[in-house]
Amino acid sequence: MYHPKSYTIQEAQQKLEAYCSYQDRCHYEVVQKLKQMQMIPSAIDQIVARLISDEFLNETRFSKSFARGKFRIKKWGKVRITNELKMRKISEYNIRLALREIDEQEYLTTLDDLIKKRKAQISEKHPLKVKKKIADYLFYRGWESHLVFDKINQLKL
Repeated sequence: MYHPKSYTIQEAQQKLEAYCSYQDRCHYEVVQKLKQMQMIPSAIDQIVARLISDEFLNETRFSKSFARGKFRIKKWGKVRITNELKMRKISEYNIRLALREIDEQEYLTTLDDLIKKRKAQISEKHPLKVKKKIADYLFYRGWESHLVFDKINQLKL
């Protein structure tokens, strides 16, 4: 029969310090990890409080780096970033702070680049079908519909 490894609070604390040091984490991810380790709720609260006080866990820092990274590396739009942060139970306040990390001019330039890149990949000749494929691609990546429609309507096909 399988017996999961049990951890003392100190062992779990050290394991989670390493987990948080590797990359920024949110409270939700840390709590899930502790639950996987089968820690009891009072131990989870104690460890999370310690991680926060020792600056291993900082929701604002996490949300800002998450937004910057997903925008710059994965080219996600603000809608998708917001939804992903909400899934991680990040507060509205921290989500607003995170979205301010994205430079507006860089955001619009990236949208233009994505449209050009996607347009070059599409072999379809019918203009409306091309526009629909570009729009679907951008919506999947979480770009705002008003921006997408404005840019697509400016396209010369």
